[in-house]
Amino acid sequence: MQFFKSIHIDFIGNRRKFFVIAGTLLLMTVIAFIYRGGPNYGIDFTGGVLMQISFQRNNVELQDVRGAIECAGITSFELQSSENMIMIRAKKNLESQEEFERTIRDSIRAKLPDNPMKIEKIEYVGPSVGEYLSKQALYAFFFAFLGMIVYVAFRFKSSLWGVAAVLGIVHDVIVSFGFVALVNKEVNITVIAALLTVAGYSINDTIVLFDRMKENLRFRAKEDFATIINKSINEVLGRTIVTSLTVFVVASSLFFFGGEVIHTFAYIMVIGTALGVFSTIFICTPLVYEWEIRRANRLKIAIKQGVVRSKR
Repeated sequence: MQFFKSIHIDFIGNRRKFFVIAGTLLLMTVIAFIYRGGPNYGIDFTGGVLMQISFQRNNVELQDVRGAIECAGITSFELQSSENMIMIRAKKNLESQEEFERTIRDSIRAKLPDNPMKIEKIEYVGPSVGEYLSKQALYAFFFAFLGMIVYVAFRFKSSLWGVAAVLGIVHDVIVSFGFVALVNKEVNITVIAALLTVAGYSINDTIVLFDRMKENLRFRAKEDFATIINKSINEVLGRTIVTSLTVFVVASSLFFFGGEVIHTFAYIMVIGTALGVFSTIFICTPLVYEWEIRRANRLKIAIKQGVVRSKR
């Protein structure tokens, strides 16, 4: 940590370069959505077919069933196991429910010929559930962002600081979502949970930095505002890098070794961890600086024009 104490980077002086980078990332997100034709919504949002199967012997590995379904050409599906039952949820991308049933049955029997299977139940899940989940996801983001604005505004006695913090989070969520579209991963409830986790991680990092800024503003009131912000960022830089690196390593481990079920969640966390640091340092604090400086300039102009009296 001693190394970081000797670093003095002019973050505010280079803020416009970072704004350009942030804008470029958002533009890349838009291009990714256009290129992919929009998000690749999963079963949770589009509906699909639900099949419950059982096996004569209970020692069936989910990985074997997954491999059999993938060999049948079905790429969008989810598996859940309970005792000797396995639940298969898949997008309705086949012509009929009967064709889906036949395809699954034939592929699993070919993969596991020594363990006879039985279809216990099969039904179609309509898109109305997906519409409900879409609304709930939007509500979750809206109230999460609103709560963050209110908390930060109350904590630092400035609604602008709250808005700046949430703008940084919105940037992280949108760009993370763009990376999901870029690699054409399915958008399901797991993706929504990961994006909300990224938002929570990002706001935590921002509040730590804002706390240091508030403290330095109280004890270094005579110093230039840009100098105070730069000192605050440099003072917490070591803590930010160590904490973020720890989260990044854990998320990377889950991404490479966590298996198929948690793969998308870990992928978003890897991207979101890096974006959280970027937005905190290069978006949120420069936005606060821009607003405060412009407000101070407007006040000076108003005083010169006699619209507002000086407090001296």
